[in-house]
Amino acid sequence: MQAVTDLKELLTHMQPVLNSGRYAFVAVPSNVMLDSSLIVASVREPEGLSVIVAEHVALELDLPVAFTAAWITLTVHSDLAAIGLTAAFSSALGQAGISCNVVAGVHHDHLFVPVDQAQEAMAALRGLSRSTV
Repeated sequence: MQAVTDLKELLTHMQPVLNSGRYAFVAVPSNVMLDSSLIVASVREPEGLSVIVAEHVALELDLPVAFTAAWITLTVHSDLAAIGLTAAFSSALGQAGISCNVVAGVHHDHLFVPVDQAQEAMAALRGLSRSTV
C-alpha cells in the first residue's frame, strides 16, 4: 500500500481504532532487563530508556508508571513526510480537552490518550474525519 501524503485524504481515511487494554509509559531502570517483545514503543533519552508497555507488564515488573493510556491507531498508511496530520488531530483533541502523546510508526500514527477519555478521543477523531468529507 502506498503511503498517503495529502492531508485531506489522510483525515478522511484515518479510521481511528481503539486498541484493547491499558498502556503504561515507564522509565526502565538500568538494572532491569526487559524482553523487547513486550515493548510497544521506546525512545532512548539522556536519562535512560523510556518505553510503552501493557500496564500489566509494568505492574508485574514493579516499574513506576509515569502515565497510563489508551492506545488509538490511525489505520491510514500515513507518509512520515506528510504535513499537517499531527497538527490537525492534536488540535481536535486539544479543543476537546484531551492530552495526547504521539508515536509515529513507518505505516501508522499511534495516539496515547488518558484512559478515561478514550471514547471521547475516538469521537473527536471521528468528527474530524467526517468534517473533511
